[in-house]
Amino acid sequence: MMKKIMLYISIFLFCSLSLIAQDTKEGREKIRTLKIAYITEKLNLTANEAQKFWPVYNTYDKEQHTLRGSYRFSLKKAFKQNENLDNISEAESKKLVALKLSIDKKLYEANTDFVKKMEGIISYKKIVKLQIAEIEFGRNLMRKYRTKKP
Repeated sequence: MMKKIMLYISIFLFCSLSLIAQDTKEGREKIRTLKIAYITEKLNLTANEAQKFWPVYNTYDKEQHTLRGSYRFSLKKAFKQNENLDNISEAESKKLVALKLSIDKKLYEANTDFVKKMEGIISYKKIVKLQIAEIEFGRNLMRKYRTKKP
């Protein structure tokens, strides 16, 4: 069950971060502000919880973004060097797969570490609510993004 939740969170973050990367800096900040407000509302954090929660969450979120960004950068670099994905050699493809597996492992470790830190700040019930809130926020963002695109 926990693995499925972590998978959904990872998918949500990947999708939302991909969208954010396409926006301007102002757009990213607006989305970040909306995400903070959404999570705050859904978790109903006390002042004491919020004071401890946000620094840990922001560090975790930044780490997730950085890890995913490094993989996207490697894919784009390979695509540019080879003009398209069909021209990538088997050796280069093997390196990309190994990089993806390595990043997935780091993401898993970061998620595990994050949950351990959170258990001292908020209840497990709120951790589950956080995971659901992140998924819902991503879905809402995608829905809104889809309706704005022509």
